[in-house]
Parts: sequence; structure tokens; C-alpha cells
Amino acid sequence: MSTSPTERTVPCPRCRGESRYAADNPYRPFCSERCKIQDFGAWASESYRVESAPTPEDMLLENGSDLVDPTSIPRH
Repeated sequence: MSTSPTERTVPCPRCRGESRYAADNPYRPFCSERCKIQDFGAWASESYRVESAPTPEDMLLENGSDLVDPTSIPRH
């Protein structure tokens, strides 16, 4: 007797529609190729961002100084 892996239906991260989360769905967790490509495009265009504390380099760039000798930045 063979057992098949459990299949579940999850919300598509892009359109929130139903998506079959199974090994034979090449777009999982997305529902379609379109949703997968749109999500990738949003990451590539930096529409999605992960919050983080600014680094010393970020602070210098925000102040208009983009020509910085990296060895002059103090490291803790």
C-alpha cells in the first residue's frame, strides 16, 4: 500500500486566491506562473523591502557622501 503526500490548499501570496500546495504544482506556493512572475518583479524592483537598522554606510549615503573610504568607517 502506497501513501501519497498530503495536498493542501493555501492562499496565493500574490492574489490571495486558492493555490494547491503540492509537489506537482511548479508555481507553489503561487497559484500560477503569472503570480510567481509578478511577485518576483516586485522584489526585483524593490517594491518589497525588509526592514533593518541603517548601517554606517547608509547613514553616510543619506548625508550625500557617496565617496567613502571603507577603512575610515569605525567598526564595533
